[in-house]
Formats: sequence, structure tokens, C-alpha cells
Amino acid sequence: MSSKIPNSPRGGRAETAFREAFDRLKRGKPNLLPKGTRVTQNNVAREAGLDPSALKKARFPTLVEEIQYWINQYGDEQPRSPSQSIYAQRNRNRTLREQIEALKSQRDNALALLVEADSKILELTMENQRLQATKPKSNISKLGR
Repeated sequence: MSSKIPNSPRGGRAETAFREAFDRLKRGKPNLLPKGTRVTQNNVAREAGLDPSALKKARFPTLVEEIQYWINQYGDEQPRSPSQSIYAQRNRNRTLREQIEALKSQRDNALALLVEADSKILELTMENQRLQATKPKSNISKLGR
């Protein structure tokens, strides 16, 4: 009489190899792949020394589900390779340079508007002074009799 526990490993040699490889990759201590290799379904198979096509959801549904769950939970926290880090840094730098250029353009436009407004204020102040000088001293006029 055999009882099947749904979440227990099947215990086959391939699945055992995949699980051990998965654990090594999670800990960042692979035997076959370079250190820092990201956890993926294909990399688990490669670390196990088997062909990536051997690790299929149809054959190992629980294990594949565990791998996908781990990737979804912790995949972003995995260390990147040096070239990936450099590429990501270049993209961040490019984005920051573009933001700097956009901000400089906004600053230049704002300064142009400020100079234009200052010029208009000066023009209106001078016009106001000219009109003040030509206005009569009193706003009461004598009626002619």
C-alpha cells in the first residue's frame, strides 16, 4: 500500500540531481556553472549535468513549480554577472544623462521666459513713469464760465 503525498519529491535519480542542483544555485555555490549564475529552469538542469530539455513540467511538475516560485520571489535579488552589471549601469547612466539634458532644456526655457518677463516689466514701468509725468497735478478741472 503506497500513499502519495502531493508535494513530496518523487525520489528518482534525475529529480534528486535537479533538486541538489537547484539548492546549490540558490546558495550561489554551483559545481558545474560559474558562481553567481542566475537560477533558471535551464540552469538547474545544466547544473545537474543534464540536458535542459530533461527538466519538463510534465515530468517534474512539483519541482518546476518550486523553481518558478523561487524565481518569482527571489529572482530579482540574484547577483548579476559583471557584464550584466556594467550593461545595467550604462543604461542607468544613459537615462540619467537624458534626464539631465531634459532638465537643462527646461531650465533654459524658464530663464528665457524670465528674461522676457523682466523686459516687459521694465517696459511697462517706463511707460507708467512717462504717463505719470504727463498727467495733470490735480484730477479736478475748472469749468469754463
